Amino acid sequence: MTRRNQHVVPHGSRWAVRGSGSRRATSLHRTQEQAVEAARSIARNQRTELFIHRRDGRIRERDSYGGDPFPPPG
Repeated sequence: MTRRNQHVVPHGSRWAVRGSGSRRATSLHRTQEQAVEAARSIARNQRTELFIHRRDGRIRERDSYGGDPFPPPG
């Protein structure tokens, strides 16, 4: 199984969970909160990073679940 960082991104009027480098969404959700919950579960299970994006695509939050023990500052 490939470990991919998880991203919560806008998808039309909905929110998608998408693994890094993937063109297809892992799952679609009505709210960002639901998408974050799903993505957080995947990131914890795979011990990867979670990136939560704003509607404009910019990253608003990031969480680590065992990916890089020494992430860069900032």
